[in-house]
Amino acid sequence: MTYCVAIRLDEGLVFLSDSRTNAGVDHISTFRKMSVFEIPGERVMVLMTAGNLSISQSVRQLLSDRTNAAGHTIWTAPSMYEAAQILGDAIRVVHDREAEELSKFGIDFNVSILFGGQIKGEHCRLFQMYSAGNFIESRDENACFQIGESKYGKPILDRVVTPATTLDEAAKCALISMDSTLRSNISVGLPLDLMLYEKDSLTVNRFVTIDENNQYFQMIRSSWGAQLKRGFEEIADPVWNAAAGATSNVLSTHDTYNQPVRVAPPGATLNDSLPPRQSLAQQDGGKQPS
Repeated sequence: MTYCVAIRLDEGLVFLSDSRTNAGVDHISTFRKMSVFEIPGERVMVLMTAGNLSISQSVRQLLSDRTNAAGHTIWTAPSMYEAAQILGDAIRVVHDREAEELSKFGIDFNVSILFGGQIKGEHCRLFQMYSAGNFIESRDENACFQIGESKYGKPILDRVVTPATTLDEAAKCALISMDSTLRSNISVGLPLDLMLYEKDSLTVNRFVTIDENNQYFQMIRSSWGAQLKRGFEEIADPVWNAAAGATSNVLSTHDTYNQPVRVAPPGATLNDSLPPRQSLAQQDGGKQPS
């Protein structure tokens, strides 16, 4: 499986991908999922893939050479939107060529792609591509896109990242998101590819491949769990059956009466299966609240 995250910020773009693929526990391999298309000073585009590896590799290869009806390729498209359209066309070509044969073997046509970058003359843009070749574009209200095993790393991104987040802060958040995913899902694995793109630079100058010996990622892995535990322990425990007027950390009060849905034992009536309802005085040990 895979986990990739891309973040669009006021300062630029962040891309992070793992490199594990698997077809069962006995067939685990390493394939890098991030590809960069760069003409320094003119355009930088980044592609990250998830899903069926043979499909994503076919799409990537076809994308390099594909020409659209206007005579543009990904290397000459005047906008990121048109480049995304060319990518969508490449996905559909691969689908038309392979989907029917794959279905004969019970294999779905499955590919997800994150595609972002900047072409000289326009701002940074980020797209999420689907198996049908259609796509959506990132806006300020959804600065992050994820593909693959996204659920484990999503909470930290939702709580922290906004368009105003700095590139380094977003990179830190993306790495924490990746660490959460690595801890919870063995189908995602090292090494990682991390790229930070500074808007208007039109070149790749902040890229690193992260393995288990990377000092910063080791720090993230050791300190994030400890700080989560510390923060958890600082949150007060809930107060049950609080007296009237209590206002601190109250989970339930005397003036509420909640019961679970109970399944009656064989032969019992509904009334037989329910415990008798206590009065407020009985719930409070026989004392009326003052």
